[in-house]
Amino acid sequence: TALRTGGVHDGPFYRPTVLDRVSPDDRAFTDEIFGPVIPVTRFATDEEAVRLAGLTPYGLSAAIHTGNLSRGLAVAERLRTGMVHVNGQTVNDAAHIPMGGMGASGNGGRYGGHWNLDEFTYWQWVTARPTPPVYPV
Repeated sequence: TALRTGGVHDGPFYRPTVLDRVSPDDRAFTDEIFGPVIPVTRFATDEEAVRLAGLTPYGLSAAIHTGNLSRGLAVAERLRTGMVHVNGQTVNDAAHIPMGGMGASGNGGRYGGHWNLDEFTYWQWVTARPTPPVYPV
């Protein structure tokens, strides 16, 4: 792994950091990083990129940047993530679209728009009569 920029902090704040040539054996590849860190893993083919993406247990969001939209969509279909943005950023949300991750990045649910009704409530069927019924036995 090669540090290209950053890697230092000013008080409690880390400067944006770029790590290059990150391998699947590196913690920057296997662990979620909640900070301004970009781990870069190089690949030669679409198949290798999909294989590498599948090595992580996480699957919230992915981004594919390409000059060929059809190719980007074909790769997107093969990724195990809740969201894939072709030629867009991973931080993208629309209130009317169901959002949620896969694998260790989610619980299988989706929220947003009318999906909130199912995700944050439960259905219960209740019947009631003013008096108990009389059964023949």
